[in-house]
Order: sequence, then C-alpha cells, then structure tokens
Amino acid sequence: MTTPDPFGARSSLGAGLPDLYRLDALGGRTGDARLPVTVRILLENVLRHAGGPMVSAQDVETLVAWRPGEAAEAEIPFMPSRVVLQDFTGVPAIVDLAVMRDAMAQLGGDPGKVNPLVPADLVIDHSVQVDRFGTPAAFAFNVEREYERNGERYQLLRWAQTAFRDLRVVPPGTGIVHQVNLEYLATVVETRNGVAFPDTLVGTDSHTTMINALGVLGYGVGGIEAEAVLLGQPLYQPMPHVVGVRLTGELPGGTTATDLVLVVTELLRAHGVVGAFVEFAGDGLASLALADRATISNMSPEFGATATLFPIDDETLAYLSLTGRTAERVDLVERYAKEQGLWREPGAGPDFDELLTLDLATIEPSVAGPRRPQDRVPLTGLRENFRTNFPDGLGPTAPSASVVEEASDASFPASDPPAFVADDAAAAPSAAAPAPTAASIVTAR
Repeated sequence: MTTPDPFGARSSLGAGLPDLYRLDALGGRTGDARLPVTVRILLENVLRHAGGPMVSAQDVETLVAWRPGEAAEAEIPFMPSRVVLQDFTGVPAIVDLAVMRDAMAQLGGDPGKVNPLVPADLVIDHSVQVDRFGTPAAFAFNVEREYERNGERYQLLRWAQTAFRDLRVVPPGTGIVHQVNLEYLATVVETRNGVAFPDTLVGTDSHTTMINALGVLGYGVGGIEAEAVLLGQPLYQPMPHVVGVRLTGELPGGTTATDLVLVVTELLRAHGVVGAFVEFAGDGLASLALADRATISNMSPEFGATATLFPIDDETLAYLSLTGRTAERVDLVERYAKEQGLWREPGAGPDFDELLTLDLATIEPSVAGPRRPQDRVPLTGLRENFRTNFPDGLGPTAPSASVVEEASDASFPASDPPAFVADDAAAAPSAAAPAPTAASIVTAR
C-alpha cells in the first residue's frame, strides 16, 4: 500500500539512511530559518499524515499560513508518535484495553486484534513507599516490599506487556517516569517503516514537559486523551501561539539551575503564557547544560505553558551520547535536525508571536518557597526581607486559612509525592537483588 504524499515531500535523507518528509517542499516560510522549531515539528506532523484518514491536505495549508503575531481561528490535528504512562493513570488505560478484548471475544471476533495503534511505555513509579532508609540494604528492601504490596497490579501489567503489541513496561525501582523518559525512552528522531521523523509524545502526567529539554515536543494530557491517542485518534489544538525567550550571556559563578528556573518562572508568570508554547532561543543556550534545560521545561505547569521547547544542538547530542544512545542514533539526530531546520544555529533565533529576553549574567542566587516560586527573594536582600516580615525577630504564627488557600490557588500540582512510612528497625535486611534497570528493560521495538 502506497503511503499518501499529496505534497510530494517524501525523499531520502541520504544513502543508507531513512526517508523524510521535507518541510522545504511546501515552499514559502518553511524554508526560512525564522520559523519557530515548535511550528516546524507540528508542520512535519501534519505533512507526514496528510492524505490519510485523520489529516487532510487543508490542515497542512492551514498551518503553513502561520505568521508571527497573527491570530488565526483554526484547529490543527496532532498525532503524537508515542504515549508515556505512569502506573497511577496507566493501569486504568490497560484495563480498558483488556475490556475491549473481552468485548471482541464476546462478539465472536479475534481479541488479539485489539492493540495500541501508537507505541506506549508504562513506567511504574507511583507506588513507592519508604520503609527503610539510610542503610546499604534499604533500596532492595523497599523494592521487595513494593512487589509484595502491589503484586496483583504488577501481574496485570506483566500480562499486558506480553499480550499487547507496542506496549513496554518499565519495572519499579528504576526511577521516576520523567527521568526514564529523558535518559532511555526518548529517541529525539524516530524511525518507522523507513521514515525518520521527530519524536513526539503525550504523557499522563503534567510534568511530561521535562522531555522538551531534548528538543522533543511532548506535554501532559488526561487519561481519556491518552487513550484516544493510543487508539490512533489525533489531538486537536488551536493554531500554535509561540512565546520566545531569547537568552544571552552566561550564568555567573555561584548560581544554580534553581536560581535560573525561579527567574524564568517569575518572568513567564508575569508575562502570561497559559496555553501557549514557550520556545527558547539565542546564543545564551550554548552555555546551558541539558540538566538546566530540563529543570526549566519541567516547570511548564508552574507557569501554565503547554510545552517549553529547547532546540536541538551540540549539548543535545552530548547528552544522548552520555546516556548510552548509539552513535548511529546520535548521527541520525544531527543529520535530520539540520536538514529540517530543527538545529539551533548561532544568532538571535526564530521570529515568535511574542518575544522575551533574558541575560543569564543577571541571574543571582536567590531563595523561594517550594510552592510559591513567584515569592523569590535575592540572597543579597534576604536579611532586609526577613527583618521586614519579622520585625520582632520571632518566627511566624500559624498561617490563616485564607493564606493557605491563596498559596494553593497560586500553585499547580506536581507529580504525586511518595508515601513515607516509619522505618521498621526490627525487620531483617533483605537479600533481594536490586530491580532491573531501565536499560535492561527498554529494548528497541
């Protein structure tokens, strides 16, 4: 069966390499370096699916008409290449698929035909309880107790991994879902059926946006939306409104990623980016480590952005090599990104709907409460701030109900925290072997 290609955009990336759908085949601004990376990724997505049952050629033409600063009343279909689930919301999705198989069997059909149409990874990371800590045997003991407490659930997930195609399960004790996604699951550039394309995803956790640090467009959705994507349905979203943040300079000595992310959060909250795509650009990115980028992208829910994307550059490639991606994968990412205009070039960067600028050299050490990053206080002003708020030198009394409500309203929920249980000093240390690592579980599809 011939894949639809109404714009004649499919061509080879090079000898011995997969094909790609060239954005410059569309003409106009698609060959212009001033087009934001976020728009390019979305445009490639509709271009590659155009002519199929879910995306029309008109959808491509609609997005090609995107212009910075011009509002447009239109919806764009987005078909992510994969779904990331954490066990808290992923288990219900697996149960729904199992129920569909039962219904298929009752109707006399083949239940084996019920499978996710989009690859999915389920990372078990929301069942952690800390029974023992501070000893060499603590990790193995806690993992063993976790298997005991959640045995029935884990049996279901193990069955699902073997029963459904394109479903992988990362076992407990491996790490939080966003860490596993960043270090193991993300390909940055995916290859299927002889075609290379940007790695895109949705996840059932608001902080899925951490993956944006790698140049991967992904964000959090609810369980219903995730199941729709699993069943091959597109997500519809308004024409992208992209807010650019242009970085210059370098972080001064003594400052940390936390200092930077507090300033960025304060800046974006003050500007207002709810529902928008934030994209970083500028020469200041050259000195910003991948871990610092991930810290900023992870805060997208805190300032309300749909995603906070960083372009692909040498730092991206270095991180992929550091985390064990193959040399062939790293080479493909570089070739594809440069061919499609997803690579960060020196200079000011693309044109955006709105633009903010930030000189990294102005960032200074600061402090803030964990739930109120907007209350950031520079370290140099900490003494004065303390004396202003506590003139008698005594600590504060218990906050009033209105203050607590205000703090809650100003915050966005983060990932579910682990439950902490008192250490059982009388229990004997476990001799259980450590849980498998993600590297040993996650294999190429």
